[in-house]
Amino acid sequence: MTTATTSTFAESKALAKRIYNFSAGPAYLPEEVIRQAQQDIWSIFDSGIGVMEHSHRGKEFTRVLGEAEADCRAIGNISDDYAVLFLQGGATTQFATIPMNFLGEGQTADYPDTGVWTTKAIKEAKLFGNVNIAFEGSACQYDHTPTAEELSLTDNAAYLHYCSNNTIFGSRYHTPPQSGAPLICDMSSDIFSRALDVNAHALIYAGAQKNLGPSGTALIIIRRDFMETGKDGLPIMFDYRKHAASGSCLNTPPAFGIYMMGQVFKWILAQGGIGALEKRNDEKAKLIYDVIDNSGGFYRGISQTACRSMMNVSFRTPSDELDKKFVEETLAQDMSGLKGHRSAGGLRASIYNAFPRKGCETLAEFMTEFAAKNG
Repeated sequence: MTTATTSTFAESKALAKRIYNFSAGPAYLPEEVIRQAQQDIWSIFDSGIGVMEHSHRGKEFTRVLGEAEADCRAIGNISDDYAVLFLQGGATTQFATIPMNFLGEGQTADYPDTGVWTTKAIKEAKLFGNVNIAFEGSACQYDHTPTAEELSLTDNAAYLHYCSNNTIFGSRYHTPPQSGAPLICDMSSDIFSRALDVNAHALIYAGAQKNLGPSGTALIIIRRDFMETGKDGLPIMFDYRKHAASGSCLNTPPAFGIYMMGQVFKWILAQGGIGALEKRNDEKAKLIYDVIDNSGGFYRGISQTACRSMMNVSFRTPSDELDKKFVEETLAQDMSGLKGHRSAGGLRASIYNAFPRKGCETLAEFMTEFAAKNG
């Protein structure tokens, strides 16, 4: 029995200050969500038991799961034609699960390669069948997403798989690629950050740790008729039909990850939904891109202007030495995670849905001063 002398973390210790976290993931979570989680880790729904301790078969977690799915459907305007699944393994597990289900013998799947994550997805898909690299982004150092004219598509492809937003090189598709094949999208880094046409896709998936919650959990939105075309004889943990039939509880699910996603969904709805967030995200990114564009060449964007990401601003200073100095000085001013990915180098500011506008203003002011001092 808990005694009266036991106190919560917030009561027993002053909370440490929080700094601006520009990390590409795991990334910034809404402050309101974190504070609610502090309470619910201790006791959820006044049950006297924390959310991480409840049985996944009990009424408390059933409520968590039900609310998460309902709120997700409300945000994305997702019809009953689609199953909404919450699965373990993050997005990387989906790299293999998708071809395992939908790339049949003698078939070919189209994969435009726009960066590290599509490269990894291609490698996994090749374990199960034929892959057509419909766009070879390495030839242009992944500085843009392909136009329709640049895509080389397969007749009667099993599906076309693409990644909507490139976290590393800072590029994105403004609209989905056009194909007669079922469209599958990795939306890990920009899901629910801008207008989303679910009905244009057969399957959408996203690792949680950028825009939805903690790492280790994936959101899957899959059209039911497409799901039923999956191969037979698969291991149950890699069969979407089995997960859908069990309501994401085929085995003990990633309960805390689902809870956190559910809280983020509530936060998104409270902000006004996708439309309000898209407007805010565009404004946040513009603060940083304006400094880059008006720096007289001191800062250079890695992605072409026409397909810049609003989630990941990747750029460089005139030298590696100045990039390093930039990172060191921003950290000293309570800004973390601005070093670019090893594949692209340079610098990167990841400013997902929950990242505050004030942090973008602070970075933009620093960038202006840094350029003036070092230009």
